[in-house]
Amino acid sequence: MLAEKRLKVCEKGHTFYKSTDCPSCPTCDQENKPSSGFLSKLSSPARNALLHAGIDRLEKLSTYTEKDIVKMHGIGPASLPIMRSSLEEEGLSFK
Repeated sequence: MLAEKRLKVCEKGHTFYKSTDCPSCPTCDQENKPSSGFLSKLSSPARNALLHAGIDRLEKLSTYTEKDIVKMHGIGPASLPIMRSSLEEEGLSFK
């Protein structure tokens, strides 16, 4: 059974449909997407999850275990390899 999508409006006035209570606006997410760095390689939900946790640099990411990161809402299975690779490129790793 598919969840019914509801019309939502973000604080900037963009309209979009979502079937969840997630307040994330696709238009705002695209506008705020970084053009470089490891966050630019991640999906919007994964990027938002990390930013919500205050993780905006690889050095901060390296203080977490993979298990900690996977528990965050918005982090999917495709995100971990990207994060792991980005950390390795800088000589870092998960805790």
